[in-house]
Amino acid sequence: MAVLLLLFLALFSNSKADGDFDVRRHLSTVTRYGAVKDIVDDSFIPAHIPDGCTPIHLNLVARHGTRSPTKKRMRELEILASHIKELIKDAKERDLSLQKVPAWFLKWESPWKGKLKGGELDIKGEEEMYRLGISVRERFPGLFNEEYHPDVYPIKTTQVPRASASAVAFGMGLFSGKGSLGPGRHRAFAVTSESRASDTILRFFDCCQTYKDVRKSQEPGFDKLKEPILTDITSSLAKRYEFNFTRQDISSLWFLCKQEASLLDTTDQACSLFSPAEVALLEWMDDLQMFIVKGYGRSLNYRMGVPLLKDVVQSMDEAIKAREGNQVPGSFEKARLRFAHAETVVPFSCLLGLFLEGSDFERIQKEQPLDFPLKPPQKRKWRGSTVAPFAGNNMLVLYSCPANSSSKYFVHVLHNEHPIPMPGCGGTDFCPFQVFKDKIVQPHLKHDYDTLCNANLDQPKPKPETSKLPLLFRWLFGWGNDDTPSHGVEL
Repeated sequence: MAVLLLLFLALFSNSKADGDFDVRRHLSTVTRYGAVKDIVDDSFIPAHIPDGCTPIHLNLVARHGTRSPTKKRMRELEILASHIKELIKDAKERDLSLQKVPAWFLKWESPWKGKLKGGELDIKGEEEMYRLGISVRERFPGLFNEEYHPDVYPIKTTQVPRASASAVAFGMGLFSGKGSLGPGRHRAFAVTSESRASDTILRFFDCCQTYKDVRKSQEPGFDKLKEPILTDITSSLAKRYEFNFTRQDISSLWFLCKQEASLLDTTDQACSLFSPAEVALLEWMDDLQMFIVKGYGRSLNYRMGVPLLKDVVQSMDEAIKAREGNQVPGSFEKARLRFAHAETVVPFSCLLGLFLEGSDFERIQKEQPLDFPLKPPQKRKWRGSTVAPFAGNNMLVLYSCPANSSSKYFVHVLHNEHPIPMPGCGGTDFCPFQVFKDKIVQPHLKHDYDTLCNANLDQPKPKPETSKLPLLFRWLFGWGNDDTPSHGVEL
């Protein structure tokens, strides 16, 4: 297996010109929005929206913008800095050559050293969300031409500060020039949230005890999942730089690479340690974990998001009722804007059936397990950098069409502001509303949130359903014996 991996690394490296590879597009869910928002499937041809069709309502489900590392992960980087110093000191005392060790290693300190708090929205995240607000308004001017009222444009967020700050930045862009505050003529607007303990619409994952129990039981498997890749890359880097790296060092250096590239636009330090092929494997490792923990890897991951799906459909039903009833403009909702987390956006994308391969949608409808995302260099649709980058979003725009159309109302689905095919609607991005409800929404509604998440909490917990994970990784790699601390993908 090691020989095959080394062969793959060599082939990948030789086939990829350095100038074509931008590591900032390969950081899984730590990728900045601007680096990937315009990466689309060139083989997909978006639907032509018929003349006379006009948008009457918009639903937005967005992840917060780029944020700082958490306090726990900042501490990890300080431990890495200390270990590097120890290794360098040891090498000098033993008169070992440091000729191949990168120069920046010798005096490196964590950029976040001494910082007491973490996890907040970064200035780059503020800019992402502000620009997204402007972009949405410019794309759908007819939806945002009303005088602001919180019942017309409700903005909802979780109680986590980076999500609420993202909502504020978005709103500043959306309503810029429409108020009287400051040179930018900003205006005040309301942002509301539910308690973390009861927010089953945007933090359904936090209120679902079954999900939390299953996720905790999976953690040892994730460590084993990462072992083979980290072991081989550790060996490669140790030989390349003649430095005594550990697997934990490589895990921390990969995390450092993602933070430096995303937050600081620095790609010539930690990221430069890895070849494009090694980055591809590390990215796949993160993407695979996201698939298993938040995506199609287990049906509970997305079925617990049904309250959010119901909320979206309800808002569209109400918009249709307002239009059919000829309600006065300004008296009904025109957009429902939500700001949350990757744990919200990823399951919601799965409920819509996005990023599926081949016949996967039919398999989901039959409640059959899906295959894991293909390993590089094979191509795959499931990539954290496009499914849920910072500020990643899904928009569902409800259109009213002329009476001579095949349907009076349609749903246009956009992911990161681009049309995206829905397998449940024949692979189109512009779906008759009734078909959307019948084919995509209705099959999920048989799953009740309370039954899925909180039933029989006083009873002994059942064993989790059999996972293909152990079998897959025994077949691919075999297990290692060393103990590696858990490092979940940060969101």
